Amino acid sequence: MRLATFNVNSIRRRMPHLQRFLARHEPDLVFLQETKCKNEEFPALEVAGYQVHAVGQHGGRNGVAVVSRLPFEVVAESLPGEDADTHARFIAVSCVGMLAAGIYLPNGNSGGEDGLAYKWRWMDRLREWAADKLDAFTPLAILGDYNVCPTDEDLAPGTLPPADALVHPESRARWRALTHLGLTDALLALHPSEPPYTYWDYGSAFEQNRGLRIDHALLSAELAERLVTSGVDLDARAEESPSDHAPVWIELTD
Repeated sequence: MRLATFNVNSIRRRMPHLQRFLARHEPDLVFLQETKCKNEEFPALEVAGYQVHAVGQHGGRNGVAVVSRLPFEVVAESLPGEDADTHARFIAVSCVGMLAAGIYLPNGNSGGEDGLAYKWRWMDRLREWAADKLDAFTPLAILGDYNVCPTDEDLAPGTLPPADALVHPESRARWRALTHLGLTDALLALHPSEPPYTYWDYGSAFEQNRGLRIDHALLSAELAERLVTSGVDLDARAEESPSDHAPVWIELTD
């Protein structure tokens, strides 16, 4: 079974990129971030066998979705813990005996101190949600754009200033608190010496490989034992008019 995550940076602009990714890798379940459209504006997916469930946001900001060729049931369209949070950043589905979530974690670099505080509250809420599922021994996968570089090895030297929200000590501490629940970083587990970047800013960053690793797939122990391969689809980032992110995929044994 192959799972994937892809920050498309506007599904209306990147639907052809998504369809080519599906054709290349034939993933079973894909989570999308930054779809940037209302549910009724989500374009038709012209790849046979795949179903889509989108969670859009008023004003065309943020947005997440799941694309699957396996039967699934949507169990949540928002992350619990903050009723006033109306951002479309979370979707969770039950699929083939596991709970899988797709997330678009706040960046934290806009909105000043309030934006940073919102990012950290969101991470705290995610940890609480994951802890509850893991305490119930639920096979769990959380994929998406985490907007966190866990260590200095996860970004090209000089790419971000030390105070950036993606590398801030408090952001990294919350990442560790999440993974210390018993979640395995799938990319790092199979690429320990040189974890691949997943994001490159527009301009010459991709050609110079001045990237960041901010798109992650975290797996509970039951699923981590089934992990066989993982990778980043650089072809998608090298295409014309690409997203600034590349898809991340992982493969689990049946």
